[in-house]
Amino acid sequence: MTDRHAPRTGADNDRWYHPFAPRGGDWAVELTPDLRDWAHTSLRVATLADGASLTHRSAGEELVVVPLVGGAVVTVDGTDHELAGRGSVFAGPTDSLYVPAGRGLTLRAKGAARIAVCGARVQDPTGGDRSVVLLPAGEVPVELRGAGTCSREVRGIGMPDTLPDAEQILVCEVLTPAGGWSSYPPHKHDTHRPGEESVLEEIYYFETQAVGDAAAGRAPLTRGTDRADGRRPVGYQQVYAADEREVDVLVEVRTGDVVLVPHGWHGPAMAAPDADLYYLNVMAGPGQERVWLICDDPAHVAVREDWRGQAVDPRLPFGPSPFEARKLAPQDPARRSHLRDRGGR
Repeated sequence: MTDRHAPRTGADNDRWYHPFAPRGGDWAVELTPDLRDWAHTSLRVATLADGASLTHRSAGEELVVVPLVGGAVVTVDGTDHELAGRGSVFAGPTDSLYVPAGRGLTLRAKGAARIAVCGARVQDPTGGDRSVVLLPAGEVPVELRGAGTCSREVRGIGMPDTLPDAEQILVCEVLTPAGGWSSYPPHKHDTHRPGEESVLEEIYYFETQAVGDAAAGRAPLTRGTDRADGRRPVGYQQVYAADEREVDVLVEVRTGDVVLVPHGWHGPAMAAPDADLYYLNVMAGPGQERVWLICDDPAHVAVREDWRGQAVDPRLPFGPSPFEARKLAPQDPARRSHLRDRGGR
């Protein structure tokens, strides 16, 4: 087992951290199971001008289309599905679209748009008898988890309760106000323990905004784009080993950056004091049961007790919520539901 007392230095950043750096082609971000030691999940992000389009076929993968900035019309096998989208990920939940494996789709931007296409490999490359599913923004569950400086907002876009008929994919959004920590206590899902822990790869796609951007109507700008005011909103992410499988990631993240979590403890995800932090999580694994069960790092689990009596950060939720966000108390029974442990995000 790795030395738990050794300092974390980000020794594996080059392998698991992918800063935003478009290389041309259709996708500004494209991470797939073709990567070494990566098998189950994918993420593609398209940056499209108003009216521009892009075509993709979901061979062997089921997909969830998530507008990050702007909206789109998604045409699947000749049928149009309109996603109104949003001004930014900090403006509130968005509508999204589930596309079974084996389908062709075309994205057509409504206004300047940044669109994420989340994917998971499936056993049936045809998608079977699964149907395309549109999840309206008003039906996205919004939960407020943790308390105090560990407060976060979680939007369950593609979890088992909101997308029950998917085969493997799990998708959610997490937002952390400036100065806060989320994905805390650090947790893992890399060992098959029925009813306790599931095996899931996980993708973290990040966006950041400077405090005050939302009020000014400014959407997040991708890494490499200079702001007129010179500010550079950032966050930080950590991944470290839980057993003999080595992993050491410690990175600064900005809009468009991705961290892959193959195994091990991950967290915290930290928002700088002058920047709000967003991440889109995509998860899938080899198990027959589509379930998110996690295990907390015992070195940090006591922080849950500190949340007792603390209020959730009043800055949450971000943007207008379609309905009142549900606040989970530290010992809410739903935390240990058969679907997932809600504490880890």
